[in-house]
Amino acid sequence: MKLIASSRNLLFVSIAAGGLLASCSAPAPQPGAPAKPRVALVLKTLNSPFFIEMQTGAKAAADRLGLDLVVQAAEREVDVEKQMQIVENLIQTGIKALMITPSGSREVIPVLAKATAAGIPIIVVDTRIDAAAATAASVKALTFIGSDNFEGGRAAGAELVLQTNGKAQVAILEGIPGHDTGDSRLKGFQEAVKDSPGIKILASQTANWERDQGFTVFQNMLQAHPAIDAVFACNDMMALGAIEAIAAAGKTGKIRVIGFDAVDDARKAIEAGTMAASVAQFPGEMGRMAVESAARVLKGETIEAEQRVRIELIKKIGGPR
Repeated sequence: MKLIASSRNLLFVSIAAGGLLASCSAPAPQPGAPAKPRVALVLKTLNSPFFIEMQTGAKAAADRLGLDLVVQAAEREVDVEKQMQIVENLIQTGIKALMITPSGSREVIPVLAKATAAGIPIIVVDTRIDAAAATAASVKALTFIGSDNFEGGRAAGAELVLQTNGKAQVAILEGIPGHDTGDSRLKGFQEAVKDSPGIKILASQTANWERDQGFTVFQNMLQAHPAIDAVFACNDMMALGAIEAIAAAGKTGKIRVIGFDAVDDARKAIEAGTMAASVAQFPGEMGRMAVESAARVLKGETIEAEQRVRIELIKKIGGPR
């Protein structure tokens, strides 16, 4: 199938169709072989294609660079307490570097302070930590690796304006309030549509990044606001849930859906015409860059304080304008 992938320069590409804790690590070293440095990647969840792809990119880089990588995650993205427990346990195992996608920008600061006290370098991926809270706790991440979520949200909003000629009754499925990733996407979207008076936001509510909540929350939105004809979801899992709610209401083809992440199921939905567009941000590259940064730190090298991953808008060739 062919989809359009467009960034600010409107790049065009062809895309081929395509337990509570989860972990992976390199094979145990042979007797007498030097032990590989053990590094940890703590994700929000492994029940999402986005983070599975990040894990895959990280694992490939660790194998190439000779690092023993352990990957762990809570079952749900919202379970920040479990994520903190995972980090505490890993600190006790003597890991040499910690890479983390924070489930809570402020909430994880106390456990990152413990990692700092243990002399473990910290690499933050995808979701920023709260700068003020980190400074107060003397936590300093060596680098942040991720895409520009504000620009991604703005790209989604600009696409909605383009496809609707600036006239739409919109519902928004937000990420977790107070978390940088979702907040930035929401702000970017709002910035893009603010000068289009024909764009009316009828409802905006979190669905906690989850597909089943995306279904339930959007179903309720539709009942309260039958005029909704467009949806912006701050991730694809919520967008896919909204698509299911749209189908259940018999409104497939009548409500435009724009998501974020461009996971495989979203790309299939774009090709099928049930999703209008999604913003891709390449989690596999984030995982690779995180592990490469950890390897450089362990060699005593200095790494950049911020490392950007590109974004692209994905939509069907010949799709709606």
